Amino acid sequence: MQQYEVAVLYDPGLEVDLSKAEDRVKKVFADNKAKVVNVDNWGKKKLAYPIAKNDHAVYVFYTVEMPRENVGKLESTLNITDEVIRYLIVRQDEKELAKAAEAEAAKAKSRSDEEASADDKKADKERSQNEKEDEAKES
Repeated sequence: MQQYEVAVLYDPGLEVDLSKAEDRVKKVFADNKAKVVNVDNWGKKKLAYPIAKNDHAVYVFYTVEMPRENVGKLESTLNITDEVIRYLIVRQDEKELAKAAEAEAAKAKSRSDEEASADDKKADKERSQNEKEDEAKES
């Protein structure tokens, strides 16, 4: 089973009742033995150029796991689905996903290190202020 990212642009008129169109596309995935791992709805966005006389579309990204041989069937089915203006199916590279996860982990670690050093600096500053106040009281 390969992991794919499927970008689907829905007709903007479906923005109000998008759930029916999403259910239909999820049924198409299920019919092609695809398992939906993640759904990311970006909402209604302006298109770079008009598609089928539409200036806007509802962007939804699906991460699916499916057999390689079913991609062609999925493409032909999405091509004739009325709600879908445009789609793009991209196979996700496992190495790139691992690199992205590593980069995110390193970024999170550096953030926590920066926060810890900032807390240390703040504590040092408070200590020095307290020492100065103590010296002023003793004088």
